[in-house]
Amino acid sequence: MNRLPIRLRLTLPFAAVIAAVLAAMALFIYGRVGSALLSSVDDSLRTQAADTIAHSGRGGTTPDRDRADAPQVVQLVTATGSVVRSAPSGLPPIVSAAALRSVVRGQRVWQSGSIRGLAHSWRILAIPAQVRGTHGALVVARSLEPREEALQRLIREFSIGGPVGLLLAILAGYAVAAAALRPVETMRRRAAEITASTAGQRLPVPAARDELARLAETLNDMLARLEAALEHERRFVDDASHELRTPLALLKTELELALRHPRPREQLENALRSAAEDTDRLIRLAEDLLLVARFDQGQLPIRREPLSARAVLDRAVERFATSAAEQGRSLTLRDGRDAYVDADPARLDQAIENIVDNALVHGRGPIVLDARATRDEVALHVSDSGPGLPTDFSARAFDRFSRGSEARSAGGAGLGLAIVDLIVRGHGGRVELRNSGGGGADVAVVLQRSAAEAPAVPSEPRHLAGRT
Repeated sequence: MNRLPIRLRLTLPFAAVIAAVLAAMALFIYGRVGSALLSSVDDSLRTQAADTIAHSGRGGTTPDRDRADAPQVVQLVTATGSVVRSAPSGLPPIVSAAALRSVVRGQRVWQSGSIRGLAHSWRILAIPAQVRGTHGALVVARSLEPREEALQRLIREFSIGGPVGLLLAILAGYAVAAAALRPVETMRRRAAEITASTAGQRLPVPAARDELARLAETLNDMLARLEAALEHERRFVDDASHELRTPLALLKTELELALRHPRPREQLENALRSAAEDTDRLIRLAEDLLLVARFDQGQLPIRREPLSARAVLDRAVERFATSAAEQGRSLTLRDGRDAYVDADPARLDQAIENIVDNALVHGRGPIVLDARATRDEVALHVSDSGPGLPTDFSARAFDRFSRGSEARSAGGAGLGLAIVDLIVRGHGGRVELRNSGGGGADVAVVLQRSAAEAPAVPSEPRHLAGRT
């Protein structure tokens, strides 16, 4: 069944329904026609019986052949079952003794069946009548042969017209199914032509605003999303290849230079130290790419536990205190009340450290970390006093390998904020970017607040790097 074309699979149930409907109609019509013909015979018998009773006083028991449209039988029968008169003659009583007793008691009796000595089926009516001055019965009968012939003709017509009608209905259903599926076939052919090298092509949308049109629109939207994802992956691979190629090329060059000619120990140590830095950069880039891949596959592990927001910021201050001091910049944790969040400590530390690292590399002036809490959320802010975020960069700041024009000269793979966004979204939070009113960028990680209570903290800010 599943191997049949869909047009036939749609037509066969339709044909089965039509066949059932035709059969039901045939049975209904057959029954109605048979009942109507029998009623007509009964009416004729009533009329014949009334006419016979009216003429019985003059000895009229012979059927009226001029009005007869079928063979007839008329009998006058006594209460004892003796036939007084019969037309045609020589017939035995055509009603049973039990029926005769009911008629003598004043009832009318209808019977259908055969008559001994006569062919075909008969319809019989027996009514009370005076026979030789006593109670008896007048029995009239008409042959059902014309009715049976009419029903046989009806059966023959149904046996011919039914299959013809069913065949016509099947052909019509097949044509309707083919017309209904023609837009699907058109979409199928167009879909077969769409490849990765034919970006921008879409499926034709039927003019009728029906289910097929909505299906085509849905599939076109899916194609657009797939193209966007494919383009995103293509850019990702290109950028990743470029970012990996640069440190690998530098590493190769440094090692080749170190091995090409004999060099003093100090120069060899410097070459190896530079190679180690390039190796560290490659390791960090590989780890970032692995995190991105795990997030895309829905496999980024998040091990939540209640964390102090200020403790997370404090660890970031300690981590980058030396780097800030080397640049002559201050790194400050602003005083305030603490709040707790349910988060993975390693992942949240990585997100905050990426933001602080961006502020050190691309920002200017002092860097201030702050935890601000509302009833439902906790925001971990990192702000600086630099030029702020370029307007054209804010919209794509979380794109992978996205860097501002000024940031390209500062190095980096452009994955810092993208990693932050992935980690925060993995926690069900969000990242907010804005430029402060007094200048500088303000990046906030906003997470749901935990039910854990935060202890009191000192009121004075903590400075781990001197201000210049």
